Amino acid sequence: MEGRSPRRSANVATAVSGILRALSICAPIALIDTPAAMAQASEPRALAADIPAQPTAQALAAVARQTGLQLIYVSGVVRDQRSHAVSAGTSANEALARVLEGTGLEFRFLTPRSIRIFATVAGPPRASATTAPTAEALQEVIVTANRREEQLQNVPMTIQVLTGATLAKLKATTFDDFVKYLPAVTAHGVGPGQNNIYVRGLGTAVAGIQGSGFAGIFPNVAVYLDEQSAQLPSRNLDIYAADLERIEILEGPQGTLFGAGAEAGVVRYITNKPQLNVTEVRVNAGYATTAHGGQSSNLDATLNIPLIPGKFAIRGVIYNEQRGGYINNVPATFARAPTDLGIVNYFGGNVPANSVVLNNSSIAEDHINPVTYTGLRAEALYRFNDDWDALVAQSYQRIGADGVFTEMAANSLGEPQPDLSVQLYNPSYDKDRFENTALTINGRIGALKLLYAGSYLVRNVEQVQDYTNYARGFYADYYQCVNPGPTPATAQCFTPSSTWRDVERNTHQSHELRVSTPRDQRIRGIGGLFYENYQIQEQVDWFYLSALSFFHPIGPPTGYYTLNGSPIQPNGIPVRFSTPGAAFVPAPVTSNNPNVRPPADGFFNDITRGYRQKAAYASVDFDLIPQELTLTAGTRYFRTDSSEVGSSVGAFGCKEPINIPTVSDPCVNHSNFTNINAENLSRTISGFRSRANVSWKATEDALLYYTWSQGYRAGGFGFNRGPAPAALISPLAPGRAPNQAQAREHHGWSPSLAFEPDNLTNNELGWKTMWRDRRIQWNGAIYQEDWNNAQVNVGVIGLIGSVILNGGNYRVRGMENSVVARVTDGLTFEGGAAWNRSELVKQTAFRWRDGTPIDFSALETSTGRTLSNPGGALGSPLAGAPPFQANLRARYEFAFNGYDAFAQLDAVHQSHSLATTDRLSLDPQGNSIAYDLPAFTVYGGALGAGKDGWRVQLYGENLTDKRAELYANRAEWYKAITVSRPRTIGLRFSYAFAGK
Repeated sequence: MEGRSPRRSANVATAVSGILRALSICAPIALIDTPAAMAQASEPRALAADIPAQPTAQALAAVARQTGLQLIYVSGVVRDQRSHAVSAGTSANEALARVLEGTGLEFRFLTPRSIRIFATVAGPPRASATTAPTAEALQEVIVTANRREEQLQNVPMTIQVLTGATLAKLKATTFDDFVKYLPAVTAHGVGPGQNNIYVRGLGTAVAGIQGSGFAGIFPNVAVYLDEQSAQLPSRNLDIYAADLERIEILEGPQGTLFGAGAEAGVVRYITNKPQLNVTEVRVNAGYATTAHGGQSSNLDATLNIPLIPGKFAIRGVIYNEQRGGYINNVPATFARAPTDLGIVNYFGGNVPANSVVLNNSSIAEDHINPVTYTGLRAEALYRFNDDWDALVAQSYQRIGADGVFTEMAANSLGEPQPDLSVQLYNPSYDKDRFENTALTINGRIGALKLLYAGSYLVRNVEQVQDYTNYARGFYADYYQCVNPGPTPATAQCFTPSSTWRDVERNTHQSHELRVSTPRDQRIRGIGGLFYENYQIQEQVDWFYLSALSFFHPIGPPTGYYTLNGSPIQPNGIPVRFSTPGAAFVPAPVTSNNPNVRPPADGFFNDITRGYRQKAAYASVDFDLIPQELTLTAGTRYFRTDSSEVGSSVGAFGCKEPINIPTVSDPCVNHSNFTNINAENLSRTISGFRSRANVSWKATEDALLYYTWSQGYRAGGFGFNRGPAPAALISPLAPGRAPNQAQAREHHGWSPSLAFEPDNLTNNELGWKTMWRDRRIQWNGAIYQEDWNNAQVNVGVIGLIGSVILNGGNYRVRGMENSVVARVTDGLTFEGGAAWNRSELVKQTAFRWRDGTPIDFSALETSTGRTLSNPGGALGSPLAGAPPFQANLRARYEFAFNGYDAFAQLDAVHQSHSLATTDRLSLDPQGNSIAYDLPAFTVYGGALGAGKDGWRVQLYGENLTDKRAELYANRAEWYKAITVSRPRTIGLRFSYAFAGK
């Protein structure tokens, strides 16, 4: 830091001022004087009112008026420059730093009351002399959680912020890298870009990644890239963190300003914007090695060029990171067993002698899960005048991941397996790419500030995964085994080799018009109009049919069957071709792939769903006591139009010789299929969601607040149209079995075709404080969240097909704390902790078709197992909701032989949690899939040094090589655990240059 002592003699200041005034012969001088009474104040005052983004000269004049400082500079250095916005309550030093950020200007104290502002010499960026006597004060962070620039400490809500500098310190470039440093945030997933994000533990039961686009629950945490929403069921948009200004995590319902996808919170990726007056170059490169795994490397480069200084600039970043794998596909064989559910069902537990045994010798190898992030982003900013500018941004990213990112804790027979291993019999991969085009226009009409943001995002996913273990299931042997003769000796089972292929296209088109009033007024507001067209097109094919010569291929339907004019039977089961009295009605179907499927395709879903969202919102702040006590109230009116079309087709009923001679070739309109178009699935839901807030600025460094807020998540349509084919044995179906007696009496049960929106209400009491001359920051909140009609995925073999239900009401109570402390010059501690307790407080009342409540405890499966409510058991916790999370980081920066050096240590702890709220489903060995994820603690550290823009650091992650269990599931018919990456040691280089 180049700051000089504020105790400098007034005579020196007078002499310097006189010299600068003499320079006016050659150049104009801006000398802003303040009243004498202000100049004699002992300390510069903090800002009493917000200073909006505006020409820098005007912003400096406002700073001088409000702080009592004398600012001295040559007017030419601020010509065509534009400042950042600064919030009321900001200290004089921080206000100047924010105003001058990105301009290439620095300031230096001449006396405690006078400051010189000057242009830096072109070269590597260095720390500016931007502080007065409080050199150890923490740097303020600017956020836009309320859709306007504000200091983090002045925003009355819980926000976690990872700035670009923090991300660099953490070596975090992907979602998996940084989520562990966010208390109260968890993620359940099976690989890069394959996560469900939970805030404050609001997670339930979700389906497998295959088919999640049409059968999965919409996320309740929104993901934004600048102004563009980008959430997708079970697939978070994993934006590579290159050239980001910050990542904001807004906790609690954000429905008023961010809409339907922000029920539980928002994750916002904020990119760095082009700088109009600074040429900037940044390069980062690295190499790492992972224990038990492969090698990794990364390279990214950023360039900012002012093509017309002060008016037009472009900025671009390009990146490539290759991460080595750490999961081993070990040699194995797959042979059918007498305990396989299909062998029991079709062959009485006797494996046919003529059964194929499969091995994976051709693809067995180590480190099968490398992943590559490749992408670029280009932005262009044009300033028309001091009031209007336009920003165009284009982003592209591709993630290419091989193999799987879960270890096989136990194979499909329940036999334990080694760490970091799996048994795959077919190649697996995930290709995930997105493109986003965005236009943002900022302007001002009179005193009103306007913003238009329009974006179009396209995301394409193609994923293939081994599904051989499905052969242990109940239905697989229908498609893989036959007995063409009269005795068991003629029975045979073909290869169990199986895969699924998921092709998904997701589009988000959004437009928003926002207007806000001046922030220095006692009554101020923000409001806008919003439109979003959100669509998911997904085609999933399950290639588990291996008895090829005994089946005809399947294809999309060309109509549907009715009974007495209805496509649904009185018992709630869809009318099939085999239903007595069924009549075929020709009707079109929407297909992403209209072709007949390959012979091995035993089942496919080709479905398009989504919604159009229209909304109008407004939020008003009223200073009950100016700059001290503020009341905020806001509401959002929304209208969501949901729809679903397509088809679901299976080969059940297409088998020879069982169905000969009625089977057509191809087998169309004959198998178990659903023409979803014929169901006319569309609905409109509208309403209001609101928030209210009272904030009290108790002192300059203490903000206390209470917030009441509402959030919501859009409803939609369930996947399965009834318990069939599980209806054959389900106690919920009116069959003839003894365990179906109640269902016969009450005409059975079928899930509704539609599921309702769920709603979240948050009550939060929080504080944001600074201590010890702003060297310590302590923020926190206590909250209760009531989550009603929580959406859950349910799919239980022999009971309920894969459906989405409204599962009941949950209550979540918790507390969060975060502390940042500048202990000494160079030594900083940062830590955060979250305590959380969740429970189901009200079960959903499911009813038989005659309206009688269902007593699940009185029902049994065909194997004699007692049931429980599909929505969950009273008192049971949510998924992904550990009772305690914490992290701690310590960083010491010091000078060493002319270099700027540092040492850093960090630790992350998470207590145990559940993988799902599903208490009904069992794995193939009869164990509950509500797996308990054990507590874990992981450690990291780094050492580094730099000089003149160059930096090098040596870092280590997961230093103790802990197998942290992050998620567990059995979607692929074995217990799969997502574990943390093993110990990784790496070296990172960086270079930065900025100049005029």
